[in-house]
Amino acid sequence: MSAEVRASGGSPAAPDEAAISAAKTKVGAAAKAMFENVRALAARAAVLLSASDVLRRSAHQQIGILLDQQAQATLSARPVTDLRTLVGKGARLGALENAGYRTIANVLQASPNRLQAVPRIGHHTAHQVSTAARRLANEVRQEARLRFDPDRQDPGQTQLLATLAAARHADSARTSLQAPLEQFTTLAADLVRQAEPTTSRGAMFFKGRAKKRAALAALAQLDTLLTSPQTLALWQTVEGQERAADPRSYSSAYLWQEYANDAASFNALLSTLTGHGDADDNEAAQGYLPEELRQEITAVPLDTSLLKATLRGYQVFGAQYAIHQKHSILGDEMGLGKTVQALAVVAHMAAKGQTRFLVVCPASVQINWINEIRKHTTLTPHSLHGADRDAAMRHWRRTGGIAVTTFTTLGRLKGIADDGIALLVVDEAHYVKNPESQRSKNVGRVVSQAQRALFLTGTPMENRVEEFRNLVAYLQPHIAGRLDATDAITGARRFRRAVAPVYLRRNQEDVLTELPDKIEVEDWVQFTHADNTAYVEAVRARNLMRMRQAAFEAADSAKLERLAEIVDEAREDSLKVVVFSYFLNVLEAIHDRLGQVVVGQLTGSVQPAARQQLVDTFTRRKGHAVLLSQIEAGGVGLNVQAASVVVIAEPQWKPSTEEQAIARAYRMGQIRKVQVHRLLAKGSVDERLREVQENKKLLFDEFARKSDAKEADRRAVDTSEYRPAILDDEAVPLKERIILAEQHRLGIHR
Repeated sequence: MSAEVRASGGSPAAPDEAAISAAKTKVGAAAKAMFENVRALAARAAVLLSASDVLRRSAHQQIGILLDQQAQATLSARPVTDLRTLVGKGARLGALENAGYRTIANVLQASPNRLQAVPRIGHHTAHQVSTAARRLANEVRQEARLRFDPDRQDPGQTQLLATLAAARHADSARTSLQAPLEQFTTLAADLVRQAEPTTSRGAMFFKGRAKKRAALAALAQLDTLLTSPQTLALWQTVEGQERAADPRSYSSAYLWQEYANDAASFNALLSTLTGHGDADDNEAAQGYLPEELRQEITAVPLDTSLLKATLRGYQVFGAQYAIHQKHSILGDEMGLGKTVQALAVVAHMAAKGQTRFLVVCPASVQINWINEIRKHTTLTPHSLHGADRDAAMRHWRRTGGIAVTTFTTLGRLKGIADDGIALLVVDEAHYVKNPESQRSKNVGRVVSQAQRALFLTGTPMENRVEEFRNLVAYLQPHIAGRLDATDAITGARRFRRAVAPVYLRRNQEDVLTELPDKIEVEDWVQFTHADNTAYVEAVRARNLMRMRQAAFEAADSAKLERLAEIVDEAREDSLKVVVFSYFLNVLEAIHDRLGQVVVGQLTGSVQPAARQQLVDTFTRRKGHAVLLSQIEAGGVGLNVQAASVVVIAEPQWKPSTEEQAIARAYRMGQIRKVQVHRLLAKGSVDERLREVQENKKLLFDEFARKSDAKEADRRAVDTSEYRPAILDDEAVPLKERIILAEQHRLGIHR
């Protein structure tokens, strides 16, 4: 409120004589109109502040209708014979089918008496079949999950998107406008009560001088309040928010584009309305923690007043876990929103009065962290990276907020923890698994100085007990000392319970029920003559790196041909494609083949800020586009949900490297089925690398079958007769053994 209408304690300032004289001219009809205006504004304020709850109830009803329709469609597609396992072999389901009851939906539409009218269907069978159908229908309805389909754009789903969009704006309006609107309505209502006599000239005539003056003063104050710039600006904002909170304000095209741009937020809100994947009723979503610990964690109230994002149930639990445990590792599978959970912890602590927070991450995702802080919180981000890092650090230490720096830069920031750090967040924490490295020592020093620490890593730790022990040692050394490798060997659930005080991990299938399918295909190709020539030369030269790239050297490369086919198919469906390779030369060859459809190449030489800009350009491009990326540069930290086709150009040494790359697209916010294509060449080192990934012996497939037919070239060696012992000698480096295996397979002897 303005200074004219605000005094100490929020009471309106007393008007001067001129204002009281002006108020006298408004006694009667003008005062009544002013009061009606106040009541109308108060009513609008109440409607806007309650809109969020009203819209949520509406969305819940719409979800129920859509799920009922989905269940009905499922039951209409299931034959009545599917009831066999529920009713036993004796029931004459064939008779029902012949009578027109071909699907379970048909059975549900009929009463047991109608079913009994079918020849050869007795009273017992009719009731048994009817009960079984209802039981199955209940199970189908309970298992139904709503997934928005941007390709169909069903009218019911469009209507629900409109309601969710309006609810998101209503949430924002309630957060930002509740205090000023309640202040206005309280103040205005008090002035209306005091000025009530001014609505009637007769009533004012019979009032004493003091009461008359008090009523006129209140009317003058009310007039000033209603016409103040602050009040006018407030109600302009309200008008805009009223439109945003009205589902009818949104066109279908706008809604589906918004969903494509920010599916994660829509689905997060959807999950709060359906309860699917909610941490309150899903043990897996709570990381299989012991019940006593889970109860302690869920008892922590999470303050989200400084958070803009809507959290899913499992994300609320993750934030509560980090707050309760103080020093912990959030190891959720890639794509589950570890960043927003960490920011929820920061926002909670900031709301409680803490001021300085620090994020340490790889340089490739530093800009992404800055963007996420702005997007999901009301806190101020500070980039402690580059030439201005020291000045930025001093500003952050004075003013507070969230500082973001890199592993490399951290060691150059002297005194970064001198004024205290409320929470240290270490992203991609597996980067500090080696305690002897300098960056690990730098991180360890800050961990010891910070009040709390949260490590983030999507790399599963069950099979990396020693690495995991090193990470735990930073946070809770007493737990690190008693970690037992047998807990990991005996199963993931036992391992998670053993490390519950320090480690929380959830997987996609546990919590993201709305994720579309992921289809993984191995695209095996046969070398062309030119491919084979280049490959044999690489094997002769004992050049493993060239062996891995040889499939892309020739102009008529079989891999390039298959890749072009995949991209053409994606173009027909207007799908975006991201192609990963370890090698720059391979990316160049692919770029030359695909041409202008390629948006750009994301490589290690591209600066972090430019990487994010390239991803943004790829995302905004309408329709089909291709992004090329080195798997080490783009496979970590960046979000490329715009792509629904992922191509791995050659197998990597570790499956986790490929999974991290795939998770750039197949993650929370993905709206389409994701196709993953692995390009593999028969009769090449690709087969050996797949054996390494699967922990098989080298040349496994060669020795698993008898060589009944011989090829007509130098590879015509009956390898089932002889296996060099050196291939199984673990004292020989693996890369050397792979070269020897290929030389042996091709008959190229040293």
